Amino acid sequence: MAAASLYGYVRPSHAAADNAVPSSSPDLQGPVLAERLAFYADTLDYADLGAETVEIVKSHLIDSLGCAIAAFDEPPVRICRDVVGNGTAGAATIIGTPYRTTPDLATFVNGAALRYLDLNDVYVGRQAGEAGHPSDNITACLAVAEAEKANGRELITAIVLSYEIVCRLLDAVDLIGRGWDHPLCSLPATALAAGKLMRIGPDKLAQAVNISLNGHVPLLQTRMQILSDWKGLADAEAARCGVFAAQLARGGLTGPAPIFEGKAGIFKQVTGPLDIEVEAFGRPFRIADCGMKVYPAQIYSATVIPAAIAVAKEAGNLERIKSIEIATTLNGYRNAGRDPEKWAPETKATADHSLPYIAARAMFDGDLTNDSYASEKLRDPRLRVFMQKITVKEDPALTALMPKAVPNRVTAVLDDGQTIIHQVDDLPGFVGRPMQRADAERKFRGNVGHYWPERQTRAVLDALWDLERQDDLGRLLKKFVIKR
Repeated sequence: MAAASLYGYVRPSHAAADNAVPSSSPDLQGPVLAERLAFYADTLDYADLGAETVEIVKSHLIDSLGCAIAAFDEPPVRICRDVVGNGTAGAATIIGTPYRTTPDLATFVNGAALRYLDLNDVYVGRQAGEAGHPSDNITACLAVAEAEKANGRELITAIVLSYEIVCRLLDAVDLIGRGWDHPLCSLPATALAAGKLMRIGPDKLAQAVNISLNGHVPLLQTRMQILSDWKGLADAEAARCGVFAAQLARGGLTGPAPIFEGKAGIFKQVTGPLDIEVEAFGRPFRIADCGMKVYPAQIYSATVIPAAIAVAKEAGNLERIKSIEIATTLNGYRNAGRDPEKWAPETKATADHSLPYIAARAMFDGDLTNDSYASEKLRDPRLRVFMQKITVKEDPALTALMPKAVPNRVTAVLDDGQTIIHQVDDLPGFVGRPMQRADAERKFRGNVGHYWPERQTRAVLDALWDLERQDDLGRLLKKFVIKR
């Protein structure tokens, strides 16, 4: 016999014996979290969004696709494309090419490109300052929307949904403190967004959440000690798993339940109890609280760049600097200033998550760009010596400013005893300082200019700004082909 839901749908009868909520557990009465998320996903409609939210979606989509094109020739991205292959029979486009593959593999390879440069958007959770990159899930929405022949309005709705789920979960968790990685939040988000585009209904949406989470909980080792290529692929893999979970659920497969509240579920094994009020989701949608990056660096490190540049400019001669202290947030210290490897990065993946390297490179060059992580710059002997002057500590007062700000303070002591201090709390593109259309286009052009002529860039931008009126996403993606 099926267990009734408060929302008017039922759990699958063949799973009821295992999944029934015991009367001795009052906290599990009524629909479990997977069901509540499924109902929200199923009922969210384009009409619920509003013009401001639609505009924000288009800005973030443009930003994300520009990041993907910019990373097209990066070695890890090429490896992923080579593994997927160059077929044309699939239902989803590999961005930048005329090739097509399955939606889950397109999600992965496109997600690898979008994320690789660490230049796509970011969200900082409201409770523990847990940061993630909601735009990592855009490639899942795009691949499934194309495969399902959805229109631009349906794609926009799915993107809003994926952002909402990721951000609300990031609001509630402290994954870093427990040794887990933020792509955990992308698993249910992409399963629900993909399932909504597949129109599979609330029961199967809940099963997609169950399937996505049970076998794919990611370790924080991805972002500790020696960082690898996987740092840029972990969320792409989570999105791929979410799409595949939705495909399996559409076919009728069920997953372990209750996946969050169960005796060995996510709450028990991974996050601890979470208070997630699904009924409060929606306007204002959390996508409005996501920031866009101006520097290719981990979010907790971004504000150290202008602070370090200001210190260097005031000091005049870097040889005069005897010591530097970087005061940062708790998560900045955990992720970018604690491990010894941050003082001797051998890879871009480690360097762009290293407060000492990012600050020193910015002081040497007066800027931080993708070129700042070139092999010869990573191994610059002068920089390596200079970095030994740098210490990093957490300042609880800075931690307390999150999530409205992601601050860093740089304090330098000169050879004559003079102290120079500069603190930067936020940057253009952060929450409260959103990019306007002109800003988004400027960054987009900077990302794609090496690959596309201006005429192609303008055509793509015009189509994306008009996304809600696009009815053929496959034709839209043909505009992204890089011609050699």
